[in-house]
Amino acid sequence: MITVTEATATATATALATPPAGALRRLADQGVSVWLDDLSRRRIESGNLAELISTKNVVGVTTNPSIFQAAIGSGEGYEEQLADLAVRGVTVDEAVRMMTTADVRAAADVLREVYDATGGRDGRVSIEVDPRLAHDTRATVAEAGQLAWLVDRPNVMIKIPATKAGLPAITEVVGAGISVNVTLIFSLERYREVMDAYLAGLEKARAAGLDLSGIHSVASFFVSRVDSEIDKRLTLLGTEEARALRGRAALANARLAYEAYENVFAGDRFTALAGARANPQRPLWASTGVKDPAFRDTLYVEELVAPGTVNTMPEATLDAAADHGEVRGDTVTGGYARARADLAAVERLGISYDEVVEQLEQEGVAKFEAAWQDLLAAVTKSLDSKGVDGE
Repeated sequence: MITVTEATATATATALATPPAGALRRLADQGVSVWLDDLSRRRIESGNLAELISTKNVVGVTTNPSIFQAAIGSGEGYEEQLADLAVRGVTVDEAVRMMTTADVRAAADVLREVYDATGGRDGRVSIEVDPRLAHDTRATVAEAGQLAWLVDRPNVMIKIPATKAGLPAITEVVGAGISVNVTLIFSLERYREVMDAYLAGLEKARAAGLDLSGIHSVASFFVSRVDSEIDKRLTLLGTEEARALRGRAALANARLAYEAYENVFAGDRFTALAGARANPQRPLWASTGVKDPAFRDTLYVEELVAPGTVNTMPEATLDAAADHGEVRGDTVTGGYARARADLAAVERLGISYDEVVEQLEQEGVAKFEAAWQDLLAAVTKSLDSKGVDGE
């Protein structure tokens, strides 16, 4: 079992007492919560996660199937638990769930002080439902409840993909009082549907007599993958106009998402829920690692600063922001007209926004499912090597 080491405990105790300076601190001053997009048992047990809380203003953690595939697939730090699971003869699916929920539970304990200090706003750790269930509403709802029960920490968030089947699942899970991180959002239309599903969940929870103040949610709007796909198409066009639009579509898309967020959570429907102490569903900028070396490596941090947002960063992006990030204040709310113009210019060149975002959603689900299958295969091999059939 994972235990919080002395190093972890010490770093956690000092996290709030020694706030970091520099760009990461300025992000917090602007209302941006910095979350780490990574988790491993080694990171927890070595005290590294607690150190990042203390020195780099990390106030949350997100995980996904690819992150767990990289962490558990290596086997490092999981040998003892794998041996125990092998002796018990558990299935590979049960083994994976026990390992991933153990990591999330331990990370939630490390972040508990942040959770308490922020009234539940931050100090969150996210864990995703089995990606193979992305198109099955009922199974997603059941899996979300099971994960919340297994982790058994108030600061866990259950990640549900923003597929068509995921939308009613969001409503049901939020309606049951479970905090949700909605993931794999690429389009503005789907984002509006996600916000509607969240509000419907809050209304369901209120009707059931639940305390809305304890329910939190973020909507993970993906950024860099939009540029990767659209810029690839712009490069193939090869015109001067096309080249000038590279690196602009993802920021435009995210800025218009924030405009939609402002409109929805200033509207009458949420105002009525806010009277019952409901929390808005914060936009979370995901996939913020810059994939094109021609762009500044902090692009999706510096250009998406707005109050009430979360930016979840891979460690390389976190380090870059700490080292040379430039926070110039709000870089979102004044840019809606330019954002609309940029997306319109992309459309005029024959690149279909709807086609791109639909493709990205399908690819996102497929990538996470493939990573999960790779993880199952690696754990099966480990269990078999210990003399137990992992199937």
